[in-house]
This record gives sequence, C-alpha cells and structure tokens, in this order.
Amino acid sequence: MKFDITKRREESMNKISRRVLGTAIGAIALSVLAVPAMAQKKYDPGASDTEIKLGQTAPYSGPVSAYGIIGQAAAAYFKMVNEQGGINGRKVTLITDDDGFSPPKTVELTRRMVEQDQVLAIYSPIGTAPNSSIQKYLNDRKVPHLLVPSGASRFANAKEFPWTLPWLPTYITEGAIYARHIVKTHPGAKVAVLYQNDDSGKDYLEGFKSGFGAEAGKYIVATASHEITDPTIDSQLISLKASGANVLAIMTSPKFAAMGIRKTDEMAWKPERYLATVSNSVAGTLKNAGMEVSKGIVSASYIKDPTDPQWKDSADFKAWLAWKNKYLPDGNPADSNIVFSYVVASVMTQILKQAGNDLTRANVLAQATNLKDLAVPMLLPGIKINTSKDDYLPIQQMSLMKFDGEKWVLFGDLISQ
Repeated sequence: MKFDITKRREESMNKISRRVLGTAIGAIALSVLAVPAMAQKKYDPGASDTEIKLGQTAPYSGPVSAYGIIGQAAAAYFKMVNEQGGINGRKVTLITDDDGFSPPKTVELTRRMVEQDQVLAIYSPIGTAPNSSIQKYLNDRKVPHLLVPSGASRFANAKEFPWTLPWLPTYITEGAIYARHIVKTHPGAKVAVLYQNDDSGKDYLEGFKSGFGAEAGKYIVATASHEITDPTIDSQLISLKASGANVLAIMTSPKFAAMGIRKTDEMAWKPERYLATVSNSVAGTLKNAGMEVSKGIVSASYIKDPTDPQWKDSADFKAWLAWKNKYLPDGNPADSNIVFSYVVASVMTQILKQAGNDLTRANVLAQATNLKDLAVPMLLPGIKINTSKDDYLPIQQMSLMKFDGEKWVLFGDLISQ
C-alpha cells in the first residue's frame, strides 16, 4: 500500500517530502449524513462537517531517520480509520512533513501547518529538540500540542505549557528506575552514563542521579555526552571504559545506541548495559548493533514487544499484525516503533471521538486531559491511560525487560512512577 505523497518546495528547503493522508473524497455524501442541528456543532480551524486536519513533523531523513517509520505508521493508522468511516463521520487528514530532526525546519513546517494549512492540532511530532522548538509557539497560539513522544520533563509542565500533552513517562522517572535496579542487583557498581546532549539526555542523567540519591557520586564514576550531528561516539566510549565502570547506561537515540553497543563489543568491554526505551526496538537498534552482542541488555517498556512469542495468540496482537500487513506491508514486524505509533494513534482517535461535534481546540485539549481508564490495544497487561487537568501524563507504569539475543523478556512487576 503506497501513501499519497505531494511535494512542497521552497528556497529555504530542499525536497521536503509531504505525506498527506485523507482527502475530501466522499465529502458530499458525508455532508448529507451530517446532523441537521448545525447550531450544536462548533469548529475551529482544521475541522468541518467532513474533515479533521492534524499536523505532524517527523525525521524521514537525517541522523535519526529510524524514527521516520513512526510517521508512516501514523498515516497508515488514520488511513484505516478513514476506511472504516472516519471519526464521528469525519475523515482525518494527517499532514506529516519531513523536518530531518532539525528544529529550525520543525518551526518553519509547524508554522505553515498552523497558519496556512490551518490544522486543528499538532499531533505527536517526533523528537525532544524539535518539540522544544515549537512548544512556546503552539502554547502562545493555543493550538493543542498532543501526545508528544518525548519523556523530557518540560513537556509534563502543564502549569507553564497547558496546551502541551506529553505521551511518554518522563526520562527522569525512567533513569531513576534503572538506578534503583542497579542498586538492588549490582550494589557498589561503578556506573558510566552515555547521553545525548539535549533535554532528553540531560533528563536521563538527572534521573540516574535522583535514583541513586545521596550515593549518586559514589555510583556514577563517569559521564559523556554527544551531539546529534557527531559522526561517531568512539572517543566518548573509550573515555567511559577508562573510568573503570562495570555498568554502562546508553541513554541516546537509535543510531548512537547501536554504535555504542557495537563499540563496547569491539573494545572487549563487558559492562552490564542499560538501554533507553526510545532505542530498544529490535529492528531499529539491536539488529543494527548485532543481536548476539546485544544479549543481556536491560531496558523498560509499556507496550508489547512484537518479537515476544507470548503475545502471538492475543487478540490485540493479531489485530495489530493484520493492520500492519494491510496498511504498512513494508514495515518490519519486529520494529517496536510501529507498535508505538499504533498505540499513540489509538489514543488520538479516542480523544477526537470524545470531542464529538465540538471540534474547537479548547475542547480537543479538554478531552485529551480527560481520559479515564482507557484500555488501548498493544499496551502491556494492566496498563491503562488516565489523564486529568491536574495530571497530564497518560503513561505512568513500565516493566523492566532483558534481551536474550532474539527477543525482549519481561521480568518483575509493573513499576509505577
């Protein structure tokens, strides 16, 4: 199944691809079916009797292009929704543009979506730095900035940014979970932390420090950061090994995580390794690093791993696989980023369903912050989505898991924030 693609070229941008899902086809038929009581309907830009328009940026190119599949999967999900009749009779148009993980491009594209394309909301744009670059703009314009796929703490600050709804558990929480596990299983360990030099990486580091508490200085013997544009991270890893650390926390994006896993093996360095959730895709990271050399890595998750055979007979896994095979046939079934996108798009669909015929930006935000015990396919058993005006975080439970050379194996109970 191919996606409809249009191109927009401007002097300031070179071949930025635009994937537009959803059209006005069927608009006449849908308008005939519209509820006569038009006075009851309320619309802001991006909504009408026949359409709901959303905007998204994603890195289809550049240093973290492995995340581009998230945008493709979102387009595939809403294509399914549209074929099933849309949301409350309205088709979803998802405009997903390539920003190359470059914040200036993210700003330009987002402004275009809001001011020219007139989208109702910005939906799950990819990346901490890109989202940081547009957060104030969207909040100033009172445009919903929904389900941000980053655990950076700035996106869970409802007081300062009330129009931003995060998706992931915070990276501070995740880092603290790993630190507590290290204390429990490797008391007296010497820990080295590799992190990306942005809000996400710094939050991970802060999480480790908070998890170790007063003993952080004792446990953490070395840290090293890298830029998203660095060609390699060899020098950082050589420095971390020289510290004498026997535990390595790899808190970075997929490309650099794969580099880190390979390099430690090449250096014959055998620390216990912890891997950020944002990089624990088997297809997106571990295969690139080497399945055998990835054996033993510990990470965390809240979604079902598509490579885990324990889920193969579950109804939601079968439905996910059927959807993927029909709407995203070229997608790697081992890529957890596809599961991630499927889950997030399911939540966005529920938000829009709850909004009903009041498709104002204020009501969309109100519904996004009023999710109650929402059970979403492909979440781990026991995890449900809850948000409120006082607590925007949808996901607040995770489970630890270890890679056995072929798949992730869950262990222990669900851990709450």
